[in-house]
Amino acid sequence: MLLLVPTFLGPAPASDLFPQKLLDAVSSARYFVVENSKTARHHLKLLHPGIVQADLVVHELDKHHPEQGIRDFLAPAVSGETVVLMSEAGVPGVADPGALVVAEAHRMGIRVVPLVGPSSLLLALMASGLNGQQFAFNGYLPVDAAARKKAWQALEARSTQSPGVPSTQLIIETPYRNGATWESALAALQPETRLCVAVDLTLATEWISMRTVREWRAVAAPNLHKRPCIFLIQANGRR
Repeated sequence: MLLLVPTFLGPAPASDLFPQKLLDAVSSARYFVVENSKTARHHLKLLHPGIVQADLVVHELDKHHPEQGIRDFLAPAVSGETVVLMSEAGVPGVADPGALVVAEAHRMGIRVVPLVGPSSLLLALMASGLNGQQFAFNGYLPVDAAARKKAWQALEARSTQSPGVPSTQLIIETPYRNGATWESALAALQPETRLCVAVDLTLATEWISMRTVREWRAVAAPNLHKRPCIFLIQANGRR
């Protein structure tokens, strides 16, 4: 069996975010596939303080060649053991190279079991008030300013292409570029496009706000510097 185990989005009590089923699964598992072993071991200690780290077999996915060794990592599951897949933050397989492990598990006939935990994308969408029936996650925008502006405008146009109500388009950003991404959104988007910003999800400093671009231009910019942030937009309609 391959267990998909969500992890923390930031410092928060495990009991606030994870059901007992997940905590029990972690406590009894021995084999793990992760992006970074140091981070994963820290998460495991928070999820189950009594876990004996020396007993664990932790495999890292090579970010440059993530497909190499996956079948070997999953071999214990073929023999009846449980293998746990963990992301760096949030749910594995979503905006995460762990999707390759899940795909291989299906090819090998291994049962895949997703467990409940925080997803920054879904939490942001839930709290945005934007269209939750039709939405898309678009990863990161280009670093180049001109290309970033064009990307915002392309996402805005894509939002209007869905049948009926315009769709919601989500992006994530490297925290130190949040300010530039924010400024480019206000410069590139139409005044009536709705823009939601969700920051520090699940943390004590969590902040979520949705306004039109016109309304955002009339208020002080939020403090987004070096804070995990999701941006969501929904166009006003067909143009």
